[in-house]
Amino acid sequence: MVGLEHYLAVAAALFVIGIFGIFLNRKNVIVILMSIELMLLSVNINLVAFSSYSGDLVGQIFTMFILTVAAAEAAIGLAILVAFFRTRGTIDVEDVNVMKG
Repeated sequence: MVGLEHYLAVAAALFVIGIFGIFLNRKNVIVILMSIELMLLSVNINLVAFSSYSGDLVGQIFTMFILTVAAAEAAIGLAILVAFFRTRGTIDVEDVNVMKG
């Protein structure tokens, strides 16, 4: 049977992969956004696991709010990247410093 420890181990592994994705890849903005999404999903797994373990639905409802905010963040982030790519021709992280005004 799958217990709470298994869900926590999977969530911890996803969180660590997300952290490594951010720190090891500083060049590609899309990979950084995907790593942030992995970290948010690992937090959601923890919330659902603890909610199911305790028999309370608050964690699952809060997870739905987090997923909504993550979807909006991804849409806005990708829209900013597309606009930046159209003006500069690249989406490298080092070129974002040019936006300082």
